[in-house]
Amino acid sequence: MNNYQSEINLQIQGIELLDLYGENNSKLILLQKSYPDVKITSRGTKIKISGSKKEAQQVKNKLELMIRLLKERKDLSTDTVIEVLNGINPFERSGTRGYKTIVHGRGGKVIRAKTPNQRRLVEATASHDIVFALGPAGTGKTYTAVAIAVNALRNRGVKKIILTRPAVEAGESLGFLPGDLKEKIDPYLRPLYDALDDMIPVETLNQFMLNRTIEIAPLAFMRGRTLDNAFIILDEAQNCTTMQIKMFLTRLGPSAKCIITGDLSQIDLPARQRSGLRLASNLLNNLKGVSSIYLDSGDVVRHRLVKEIIHAYSAHEEKVRRRPLEEE
Repeated sequence: MNNYQSEINLQIQGIELLDLYGENNSKLILLQKSYPDVKITSRGTKIKISGSKKEAQQVKNKLELMIRLLKERKDLSTDTVIEVLNGINPFERSGTRGYKTIVHGRGGKVIRAKTPNQRRLVEATASHDIVFALGPAGTGKTYTAVAIAVNALRNRGVKKIILTRPAVEAGESLGFLPGDLKEKIDPYLRPLYDALDDMIPVETLNQFMLNRTIEIAPLAFMRGRTLDNAFIILDEAQNCTTMQIKMFLTRLGPSAKCIITGDLSQIDLPARQRSGLRLASNLLNNLKGVSSIYLDSGDVVRHRLVKEIIHAYSAHEEKVRRRPLEEE
């Protein structure tokens, strides 16, 4: 039996304890939440792990990997801790072709595909001009797409980046938000700004925005334009109607590349309007130069509970879909 009580004592040496534990023990708290049946006690450079033999050893292995990351890479972000808790070994990942670096972000941060499907997204974009990236929240669709676009700009594969989203109200009223049009729209585009902030120094990003090397705008602003020599990302495309997606796709110039991201389980359109994303991906997927990549809960790299939340909602939605059939 592997489940009898076990106690493991771990001695920490050669690293700053704050880097390992996090402010207010935030990283240890993440570890504790992942193993609620294991007691983790830290006293200075000593950590005591008490629990079943199997889980105590798993906690020890996670801590030793975190310590090794600090010793060899001098960095242990909260995101990396979450990866470790999700079973990802950053050392193994970085040593494979599939997880090679996409781009170096601010401060030399290495940004790479973190899952097999994110890797497929990177590879599909290299060989296709239009790629649909479909999947639930937290699977890295937008972040990976922005990293690919920044890499293309740095390597002079394109002259500019255009990031766009439909400004659709997700249960909140745009008209009652304070400020002018830009101030009303910017919150809808914030995730795109956040991704860019992670990858481009502030001064450079501001300059790119001023000279329109990087442009972030609502989808409606694309009408009538020809988008060429550009890497274009249409984000949150599940909130586009069929005509909006058709309008967008027919803007593409001969030297443009495009990623369209969306989550078909989170459509915020009014009840009588249908999302055009599913039709577009199905209709165009067999065209040469077009590819669709499907991400799922296995690609989630946010909080450990996000995967479980996605599974819970998926199970509920499947139950609701089956109910009319069961009632017949």
